[in-house]
Amino acid sequence: MDIQNLVAQAQEMQQRAQQVEAALLKMTVTGSAGGGMVTVEADGKGNVKKVRLDPAVVNPADVEMLEDLITVAAVDAQKKAAETAQREMRTLLGGINLPFPLPF
Repeated sequence: MDIQNLVAQAQEMQQRAQQVEAALLKMTVTGSAGGGMVTVEADGKGNVKKVRLDPAVVNPADVEMLEDLITVAAVDAQKKAAETAQREMRTLLGGINLPFPLPF
């Protein structure tokens, strides 16, 4: 593989990665906990955008449980975002023939 070809592929990979980044910011993933009583929406990069609580889960006498459910739902949303990001990167960058494996 010549150096010019390698540089061209690197530039193409950078452009595709930027496209993926932009697409991930527009995506929405949802994590949940407590059988869907707590949901967290995040973008494809895992940035939390919205938290929804079923009124039945709000118990002033057990705030710790609610905090735990919110944490679990946020982690679930972020995990789904990471999986989505990996899938998108593989799809967009998979067609480039590199002399080394991609880290995802």
